Amino acid sequence: MRIAVDVMGGDHGCGVIVDGVLQALEEFQALQSAILVGRESEIEGALAGRSTSSGRVSVCHAQEVLSMQDKAIDAVRRKKDCSISVGVDLLKHGKADTFLSPGNTGGVVTAATVKLRRLTGLERAGIATVLPAPKNDFVLLDAGANVDSKPLHLAHYAVMGNVYAREVLRITQPRVGLLSVGTEDVKGNDLTLEAFELCKKLDCNFIGNVEGHDLFANRVDVVVCDGFVGNVVLKSCENLAQTMFGWLKEELTATPIRQLGALLAKGAFRTIKGRMDPDAYGGAPLLGLNNNVFIAHGSASAKAVKNAIGMTLRAFEHQINEHMHEAIARANESLKIT
Repeated sequence: MRIAVDVMGGDHGCGVIVDGVLQALEEFQALQSAILVGRESEIEGALAGRSTSSGRVSVCHAQEVLSMQDKAIDAVRRKKDCSISVGVDLLKHGKADTFLSPGNTGGVVTAATVKLRRLTGLERAGIATVLPAPKNDFVLLDAGANVDSKPLHLAHYAVMGNVYAREVLRITQPRVGLLSVGTEDVKGNDLTLEAFELCKKLDCNFIGNVEGHDLFANRVDVVVCDGFVGNVVLKSCENLAQTMFGWLKEELTATPIRQLGALLAKGAFRTIKGRMDPDAYGGAPLLGLNNNVFIAHGSASAKAVKNAIGMTLRAFEHQINEHMHEAIARANESLKIT
């Protein structure tokens, strides 16, 4: 697999992204090459004195950077030479097999949708984020690509989430649930009520509505929602995890007795922290396009970048786009969508 990586969009400078790419090249032998996209002078500075894995690294110059303050559409209109747009172009023209960016999420979604186009029969792409629970991992889709969704979009998210959970997470029969305010069929707003009726017709293990307290209770493997709700859920969970660990550390170091107890339970805390580590996956796929696009967190560490590349490699090897194209076609036939 050949990957193009936007090294300019992260919060910590291109050096951290470059570190993650080099680590991935060392760990994943199936990773044929990496193209570092961004300002050549900065990339060359980050590469200075480092091993570049036997010529498997190249640089593609992109003068501009799409900042978090820029509008998403600027990636294809005002800043056509930004690292996001150039990276997507490499994918479009067959010079790379996948693209990863920690930059402006809206810019990535817009550039990828405009340049790569959606799968036939699909109206909206969606971001699929994997979240850890005590007994399982689950896919949350959509995590922020589209804040205004229609019932059909949610049905398609169910289809794509089912494929991703099955092919990449290796869950034999994923349990697909629609996030709502109650488990009863009659609960929800117009969007979820209509989406519920569509999801019942899909060829997947649809278990109906799920609530917020079901997410971490090993009751669902694919959680379907619109991008507004999904992004709120994602960021709330991320912040809650950080807050809880900070709070726990503060309380466990408050007295000598508590410090002793913390020392005795150190192994358990380390295990939990490892399970909740956001760097473990590192990136989220933008599903539903005619190519493989992954989005990393802006604050991604080198470890997160490496693991995100590992996820893109797994998705590429399992040919998820081909599986999703077939699944969307079958779903539209069941839903009588022409």
